[in-house]
Amino acid sequence: MNPACRPLCTMREALADPAIFAEILPGETWAPWRAILIASRGEPLTDDERVIYAALTSRDREPERPVDELWGIVGRRGGKSRAFSVLGAYLAGLVDYSGVQAPGERIKLPIMASTTVQAAKIFSYMLGVFEHSTEMRDMVDGDPTADTIRLNAGVDIEVRPANFKTIRGETLAGCLADEVAFWHLENSANPDTLILDAVRPGLATTGGPLCVLSSPYARKGELYRTHQRDFGPNGDPAVLVLRAPSQTMNPSLDPAVVKRAYTRDPAAASAEYGAEFRADVEAFITLEAVQACMDVGVRERPPVQGTRYVAFVDPAGGGADSMTLGIAHRQGDLTILDVIREETVGTSPALVVERFAETLKAYGVRKVTGDKYAGEWPREQFAKHGVTYEISDKSKTEIYAAFLPILNSQSARLIEAPKLETQIVSLERRTTRGTGRDIIDHPQVKGAHDDVANAAAGAVVLVGTGRKPIVVTAEQAAAFGPVHHHTRFGVSRSRHRYGSTL
Repeated sequence: MNPACRPLCTMREALADPAIFAEILPGETWAPWRAILIASRGEPLTDDERVIYAALTSRDREPERPVDELWGIVGRRGGKSRAFSVLGAYLAGLVDYSGVQAPGERIKLPIMASTTVQAAKIFSYMLGVFEHSTEMRDMVDGDPTADTIRLNAGVDIEVRPANFKTIRGETLAGCLADEVAFWHLENSANPDTLILDAVRPGLATTGGPLCVLSSPYARKGELYRTHQRDFGPNGDPAVLVLRAPSQTMNPSLDPAVVKRAYTRDPAAASAEYGAEFRADVEAFITLEAVQACMDVGVRERPPVQGTRYVAFVDPAGGGADSMTLGIAHRQGDLTILDVIREETVGTSPALVVERFAETLKAYGVRKVTGDKYAGEWPREQFAKHGVTYEISDKSKTEIYAAFLPILNSQSARLIEAPKLETQIVSLERRTTRGTGRDIIDHPQVKGAHDDVANAAAGAVVLVGTGRKPIVVTAEQAAAFGPVHHHTRFGVSRSRHRYGSTL
């Protein structure tokens, strides 16, 4: 903490005062969290608190100064949101920042999560702290909105999406980052590493802490790397990492709930309640490997006379699902991805097939490959437009397994299609229950998809199978005209060949 930022009271005093936090984290069940919060501020612990602290952090002594970063790796229902809301309220309301505040400047304390809905949970807890505390309720300037609490002292507590672009350029009193283990799964083009790196400079003026809380997931991402690097006695003294099962941090949690979870799925329960990183889930491919194959700025490559193209489609039957199409060709020793199309099917899957068929014909493709799970309707629909639908002889897992060495050897050139990088990097290799087989698929979290990645990987792998592609004619290339982007992200009229940019 910058010496110019003056605490109005210690964390220990605030936690003991009934007019501040004493009724928010009361009794023995909250003793572990009180010990962590006090230690994070560089305040001395009692002997009993030090025993708790050592068990949670694997460090014998508490920090001698406020830490720069506090990482809480705690199972679900472990009380982390409530405890961190107290820490956030302390940083926002009980520290005087006037020594570093420019005239008219409002200092921010963002609450960040993958979605604003998730961030709103801690926000609501923090609002409750200000409303409950008789010492702090008068600190609030006016009525809070759905995403902002304005304080009279010039600090704004805000719900913010986890985005490295929108957090830059602000002075921060601190930052609360929720469920970081899942940030890179939601949007790998905006990964956890970039977001947290964008936050840290904003904390430099005040010296406020980056506060990260999450249940663990796979052995990847910033949460896992920080745990490996800084948990225990050999970690950075300015980075405090605690890891604890749900029942350690919340002894009031019903053991029957945890027992049922372990009975249903031991691997998932060990992460969600046991705070163990999952050994049955691992990253499939790195962001660096994908970006090394990405042609920056190339959105789509038009058909070129004399080029042989192949195509792969990931069908969808309707509703909110997307149907995707990938077209690729070989150029020397490289496999070139030319086209990725994604369309939400809605109630008109036949219309999407018609548009895809037009694109296929422009590239001289009369056969498209896809999976067998959509039944007969893709075959029937494509046949209406003179396109043969063939079932892939590889499963999705087999396609991705063949795709990996192509990317790792940089034998492919990809395009900057929306969601492509995101979905490829989010792919996971998992061991299935019962069979013990490895599968490669999108994360098992709400909203995760891999349909764009599947179409791209399918087309790239299909080029390497030895199947004879169709040669596009000069007439077809001319008829195609400028490059069109039939996506929800706009239409480009730029025309370019491989290696050029828009």
